[in-house]
Amino acid sequence: MMNREMAVEVEDLSYTYSDGTRALDKVSFSLAEGQSLALLGPNGAGKSTLLLHLNGLLRGQGKVKIRDREISDESLRWVRSQVGMVFQDPDDQLFMPRLDEDVAFGPANMGLTQEEVDERVKWALQSVGLSDLSAKVPHRLSFGQRKRAAFATVLSMRPPVLVLDEPTSNLDPRSRMEMVSLIREQQRKGTAIITATHDVNLVPLLADRILLLNKSIVAEGDIHQIMNRRDLMDDLSLEMPILADLFKTLQEESLYSGAIPFRKDEAIGAIREMLQKKA
Repeated sequence: MMNREMAVEVEDLSYTYSDGTRALDKVSFSLAEGQSLALLGPNGAGKSTLLLHLNGLLRGQGKVKIRDREISDESLRWVRSQVGMVFQDPDDQLFMPRLDEDVAFGPANMGLTQEEVDERVKWALQSVGLSDLSAKVPHRLSFGQRKRAAFATVLSMRPPVLVLDEPTSNLDPRSRMEMVSLIREQQRKGTAIITATHDVNLVPLLADRILLLNKSIVAEGDIHQIMNRRDLMDDLSLEMPILADLFKTLQEESLYSGAIPFRKDEAIGAIREMLQKKA
């Protein structure tokens, strides 16, 4: 199998705010193209601070490289064309009178022709299911629609790296799953994705790998390796995903001996296996 190129490389990154608060302490990790990483940790763990370093909005001690190029004053403009960041509050990204103008803003500033800009706007709005609302005033959209609209403003630039801060927060269940589908679709297209989230139950749907952060890295690895560790999750005041927690309890009570499921289909398979053994 061909080795993937590294999309993001972070080495010994530390950051202290002006009031003396240490937000990050020697954080190191890497992410290959086409991989999806979930960033999980308690409030104040440094998740948003870390994300802001990935397109140069913050600059701490250590190295941050995007597609083998270190972030510096000279590379900053290029880096921001490579890393699309979607903030937690969509109103931070929507400021034009019409939705299609918001989505066109990034491509237009990349020096593309009007025809290329129009094509990207059409594609991005179609990707997030907002084609019929292109002429709407963004702030009159529902919150879920504004979340998708903010996503479209980044997609229109077609960045190879996506950085998402709480993309499913404050969304209803249907809108959450629509956002998960959008994120996974971009990953299938080869985009490297880093998602900070508090929603432990969505992590197995959003990502393949997880990084537990509490100013420094507590643990990193495969979703199944990390999220069935009750000790790790408890230490960070985090809950295990509800299905994993249930089957972990069954394991501890010697009622189940199989792999811990994280998804509905996995849980159904595990239950069928338990019933067959009992029969």
